Amino acid sequence: MSFAFPIVLRIFVAVLALQSFGAWAQQYVSITAREANMRSGPGTQHAVQWSLSRGYPLQVVARRGEWLQVRDFERDTGWVHRSLTGKATHKVVRASVANLRAQPRTGGKLLGKIERGEIVQRLARRGDWVQVQREGGQRGWVAGRLLWGG
Repeated sequence: MSFAFPIVLRIFVAVLALQSFGAWAQQYVSITAREANMRSGPGTQHAVQWSLSRGYPLQVVARRGEWLQVRDFERDTGWVHRSLTGKATHKVVRASVANLRAQPRTGGKLLGKIERGEIVQRLARRGDWVQVQREGGQRGWVAGRLLWGG
């Protein structure tokens, strides 16, 4: 009986660790700074891979201190400082082209087209549709499957 408790405790700790990993592994953030550097490692001594603009959505893969290892919609990974990110309020178009509609349905009036890689702000969700706002202020609905991000 004396061995049962430590084993149960170890299993409990392992389950908690896996749950916490899953919680932040599915976390999304958006760039809040005007521009942020994506680096090859967790620190300013690492090379800048590319720059990201405000609103760019990223999936958190890992954390090391104040640095987040992140993945973008094209599955590229790198590191950004946590202070340059915030709650995910943006999405990126992952389809070649997405229709922007006045209503959240396929038959809704077509307001325009959004190209792959364009960043939009998420305003609301209704079923499989996401209400978004483009940088210029235009609002509309896009099928959620055509977007990526939190």
